[in-house]
Amino acid sequence: MDVRYQGITAATHGLPVISKIVTRGDMVYLCGVTGDPVGNVRDQTRQVLERIDRLLAAAGSDKSKLLSAQVWLADMADFDAHNVVWNDWVDPAHPPVRACVGATLWQEGLRVEIMVTAARDAS
Repeated sequence: MDVRYQGITAATHGLPVISKIVTRGDMVYLCGVTGDPVGNVRDQTRQVLERIDRLLAAAGSDKSKLLSAQVWLADMADFDAHNVVWNDWVDPAHPPVRACVGATLWQEGLRVEIMVTAARDAS
């Protein structure tokens, strides 16, 4: 099966070269997605999930096909506020498996980072 790499980033300002999306057959892998480093965890979670929606669409998938999610929070005290936004967004009939841990995120001001894996109809 062919592997497709989309949204490859340039090595600028000390950032790594990565793909935003990697697909292989009927699988979609997204990079860790963050929002802008401003606002509270609810605002940032909404922005991250909107970006995930766009990336999944670019890969031929959507949130109803999520398989797994990893969530990193800068402060675990934000867990409940983050989950309010997550629960409004996630497809309740097809929720992915998920882990959520506290972490030091790569940029000051970031409150949340999310990485997902999804299925899709292979083309």
